[in-house]
Amino acid sequence: MPEIDYLEIFLEPIRKCAYYTPKFGSSARKQGLVLIDFKNLYGSDPFYSWIGLDSDLMYAAHKAAGGMTSVYRQIGIGCERLFREVLFDAAGYADRAPLTWSYSTKTRSGESKKLSLDGRLGLEDIARRDVRERTRKWMVDYCRLLDIPDVPRRGAVFEIRQGYKSKDSKRQNADIDNATVAWSHGYLPVFAVFSSQIDSDIVLRYRNNRCGILTGVRDSGPFTSLYDFMDEVVGYDLAGFFEANRRVIRTEIEGILETLLRPA
Repeated sequence: MPEIDYLEIFLEPIRKCAYYTPKFGSSARKQGLVLIDFKNLYGSDPFYSWIGLDSDLMYAAHKAAGGMTSVYRQIGIGCERLFREVLFDAAGYADRAPLTWSYSTKTRSGESKKLSLDGRLGLEDIARRDVRERTRKWMVDYCRLLDIPDVPRRGAVFEIRQGYKSKDSKRQNADIDNATVAWSHGYLPVFAVFSSQIDSDIVLRYRNNRCGILTGVRDSGPFTSLYDFMDEVVGYDLAGFFEANRRVIRTEIEGILETLLRPA
């Protein structure tokens, strides 16, 4: 696939952030409030109007705060889509079915719930022999590094994150539960984080629970760096993609941030 298509895959979900409007605590609203609606809402509240919270600046603050969360979320979606598309092209998959992996589990109420991971390198599905053999060797070496005696027979599955700033134990527990199921199905679970910003305690905990974890550091080898893994194992220079397109991406992001910081 041409790189211009990769660029669009990455940017398309992020552009949605420019249209973010805050809901101001009402789950009943399907859409957020524009400035005039906010001023009517807060202006009709005696207390808020007395103390000056019905101002354009207050609206801008809400819009920026919620918008920042949306920006991070949509960047994560862009990373996931880009990663999956690169895998599809590099592995030479015949169709998109092998790209993801999912499994079903039961909730406390007994209902079936489907959970999925974002990408998969299935050894039986990879059409390109060089990618398949590099993936197999990488898995053997990585398991040795993690002091894991048995190498999964079916391949590796990936959970994609744009960054990992939170130390939410509930989220970590869910990740480790997914990893345990992946192992039981013959896959090495790998967390791939585009950013280098992740707490070292989280990295240690995941690796201690037999999870691979790759982060956005540079030039530290394919067992630590997502970008080295993509280059040396998958065969695509992901870091080079971002370097080549940084001006376009930065312009798009800066435009979105400017929009979010304006009241209207």
